[in-house]
Order: sequence, then C-alpha cells, then structure tokens
Amino acid sequence: MAEHTSTRWTEVLLTALAPAIWGSTYIVATELLPPDRPFTAALLRCLPAGLLLTLFVRRLPARRDWGRLALLSALNIGFFQALLFVAAYRLPGGLAAVVGAIQPLLVMGLAWALDQRRPARLAVGAALLGIVGMAALLLSPGAAWDPVGIAAALAGAACMAAGTFLARRWRPDVPVLAFTGWQLLAGGLILLPMAWAIDPPLPALSALQLLGYLYLSLVGALLAYALWFRGIARLPSVAVSSLGLLSPLTAVILGWALLGQSMTGLSLVGLLMVLGSILAVQWAASPEAGGKT
Repeated sequence: MAEHTSTRWTEVLLTALAPAIWGSTYIVATELLPPDRPFTAALLRCLPAGLLLTLFVRRLPARRDWGRLALLSALNIGFFQALLFVAAYRLPGGLAAVVGAIQPLLVMGLAWALDQRRPARLAVGAALLGIVGMAALLLSPGAAWDPVGIAAALAGAACMAAGTFLARRWRPDVPVLAFTGWQLLAGGLILLPMAWAIDPPLPALSALQLLGYLYLSLVGALLAYALWFRGIARLPSVAVSSLGLLSPLTAVILGWALLGQSMTGLSLVGLLMVLGSILAVQWAASPEAGGKT
C-alpha cells in the first residue's frame, strides 16, 4: 500500500510539472516574444512540436480513433488555446484564471452526468476553495467583467475540462508521445488560419525571440503536453484537472521572483488556499479515499 501511494504521488508530481511549465508562458511571452501576436505564439508553440513528435514516433492511430482524436485535438489544443488568448486579452488582472478555476468542478459534473460517479463532498469543497483562493490571489478591486471575455474564459474552461475527461475515456491504443503529437499537430492546424487572419506578420526575429519560441514549443508544448497526457492516462481526471490551477499560481510566483511584482498578504492567503485545494482534491481522488473520477 505504501509503495502504491508513493508511486501515485510520483505520478502527481510529474503531471504537475506540465501546468508549472505553462505558468512560465506569460513571462516568456511578455519579456521575449514580439507583442500582439497571441495566435501566432499559440501556433508556433503547438504545430512544430506536433510535427516533431509525429515524425519521431511514426505511429498512426487506428482508423476508428481518428474522429475522436480530431475532437480531442480541438478541445485540448485548438479551441482551448484560441479561447484562452481571447479571454486573456479582454479580461484584466487574473479574472480569466479565476473563471478557468472551475475546470475541476466541470470534470466532476461530466463524470457524474456520463459515468454516474457522484463526486465526493471533499472534492467539491476543495474545488470551491480553489476558486476562492484564485480570486484572492489574482483579482483586483473593480475588475471589469467583459461579457465576451467571460464567455471565452468559460468556454475555454469547458473545452479543457471536456478534453481532460474524454482523453482518459477515449485514449487510443498508441504510445503517449504519439497521442500527444497527433493532438498538437491537429490543434496547430486549427490555429493556423486564426494566426494568419488575425495576427500581424512576424518581424525579423532576434536570437532571444527565437529562443522564446523554441522554449514554448519544445518545453511548453512537447514536454509539458506529453507529461499532461501521460498523467491523464494514469490518474483520475479530476485530479489531473485540479493540477491546472498550478499554472496561474506559477505565473504569479515567477512574476514576483523575476519581475519584482508585488504580493500582498491577501495574495499569500490565496496562494495557500489554492495549494490546499489541489492537495485536497488529490487526496479525495486517491484510492485510499475511495476516489475514482
């Protein structure tokens, strides 16, 4: 039992690296990349990583899995990335991240509706605590509730929650790198027309900007999504979803450590609440607590 518990928490920590890496996206985008090209950044993050992985693995999913894989690619990569950037550009402060914190609750709702798995009260309470903690950590007084931005943030959270839940349900019989690569490739192709139609062309890139795009693709997409989908295959979907709260949390910590951004006492309380929420959801979803979602 102790060995099983240790192995499970190792899986949790490995999966947690993915949202922690994604939390560095903000600082890389603002400090290294050309401004005002969000869809281009998402495209260059996903498409090259998808090409590299599919060429490296050279494993085709079965014909019966292509439809499901296309939907997963749209939910986890293409639509999610597009909605994420729309929300980030229209909502001030951390409002998009606060709205996105409903993802664990959405996964619990899907598991209840589709699999008749009623969520544990501890998991529901912990997920609500995560939303409150995220609000304390990121919300500023008088934040503007732009309707389009709120709708985009809610739709993005729904996409990621559904993608996380269905990726565990529908995972095809291919290695995790192939599963990751095909989703990144198809999701990148969804982002391609958006980047071409909406963003201005890229200027001549400096070495530092090229390094930023390489980091987003090789670390922020290839490595992080491989860890994420590996975790989805091995952990309960609600446990994986709750780890996504580490992304904005990491962004705040990096902003404080590297950019000198201030953290108030309320922010620290919110940070501790989010961490407590994540740990409580992990425990509620563990076999020891009877969780299976």
